[in-house]
Amino acid sequence: MTGFANQRLKTLGLLGSLYVSQYIPLTFIYEALPAFVREQGMSLEVIGLLPLVALPTIFKFLWAPAIDRYGFTRWGHYRFWIISFQLLAIASVVIAGKLDLEGNFLLLLVAMFALCLWCASQDIATDALAVAVLEPQERGWGNGVQMSGNYFGAVIGGGGMLILLDWWGWRSSMLVLAALMLFALLPILNFRESRCQKPDTSQFVLLDLVRFCRRPQMWRWLVVLALFTAGPMMANTMFRPLLVDIELSMTDIGLLLGVASYGAGIVGAIAAGFLISRLGRRRSLLVFSSLRAICVAAYLLPALGATTLPVLYAIAMSSQFTNSMAITALFTLMMDKSELTTAGTDFTLQTSLVYLGGILAAPFSGLAAKGFEYEGAFLLAIALSIGSVVAIAGLVEKGHIHPNPPLATLSQQIFPKK
Repeated sequence: MTGFANQRLKTLGLLGSLYVSQYIPLTFIYEALPAFVREQGMSLEVIGLLPLVALPTIFKFLWAPAIDRYGFTRWGHYRFWIISFQLLAIASVVIAGKLDLEGNFLLLLVAMFALCLWCASQDIATDALAVAVLEPQERGWGNGVQMSGNYFGAVIGGGGMLILLDWWGWRSSMLVLAALMLFALLPILNFRESRCQKPDTSQFVLLDLVRFCRRPQMWRWLVVLALFTAGPMMANTMFRPLLVDIELSMTDIGLLLGVASYGAGIVGAIAAGFLISRLGRRRSLLVFSSLRAICVAAYLLPALGATTLPVLYAIAMSSQFTNSMAITALFTLMMDKSELTTAGTDFTLQTSLVYLGGILAAPFSGLAAKGFEYEGAFLLAIALSIGSVVAIAGLVEKGHIHPNPPLATLSQQIFPKK
């Protein structure tokens, strides 16, 4: 029994290392890179092109069926893809580090696009592996590890890389980033993945996406996914310029959003992993989403003039804490809705829809703030957050979210209990 427990801890450690390693470069692109190239004198118009390199993280569901179907199974089906994409990502970081930013910004965009492509593709394989190796009753903890890994990777890739860039410059910092990603490969190199049944490769790969969407009552679940991050994303998008407008320094903003907020997210993910197994899936999702909506409503306080640092820290940390809990519960249910033979496709399609809903909603926060000040933007975010809770409550009432999913068998084959 002790040996089995140790094996499960190693599995959680494996998943944690993979999620940390793939989120470090993504957060670097989102948060550290724009600030650094601006300091190098890059124009705002050019910097505005940076978000385009993240397109693979949204549309990765399009090639997820191919990763489910094809691979070098002698190395382990998903293990092969994870190692391959991680090595390609490391190569992209090393190449980017050798570029002279002043005269090669277009090449930098290409390298960063490739980096996002490899990280997004690795995420497909990592999520599929997580679905396979986690027992249903372990998925709360597993997704807590996932979210904690994401937030820890964000601390390193955002604030950590900015500090390194300030101290050591571009080339040395990128080599450190590559070394961190290479080090994160060690757990997966020591992991042995058993063979598993894969989808029929004679059929068109995109049919897997169609089959998922055509499952009974799936459209209701897809609506929940599309609404889930819209409200919090709108609030977070406007919170950053609000902090600038009230004249917080870059250091203050970095500590508030890059350290304290993400740190609260790590704690929230761990707390959610502990509570989901006790409250159940559907109760956890409903409770955590309701708490998150309350925290989104708190963004009105600084918009109305409550701008002391204790208030701002309380808002940022509680928002990230409850958002991390809610997403952990959601991802646990998303795993339950993923078939073992098409796990990469099913889970990736759901995550893409979650993030796409938030990305599409974010621009409306700017329009609302322009027309109705920050208060208008936050009121719209509150309305969408409440709408998400109502949609979730409707699924629970109709019985479309099950508290106790059927047990999977694949992870039992990989880690048989003795």
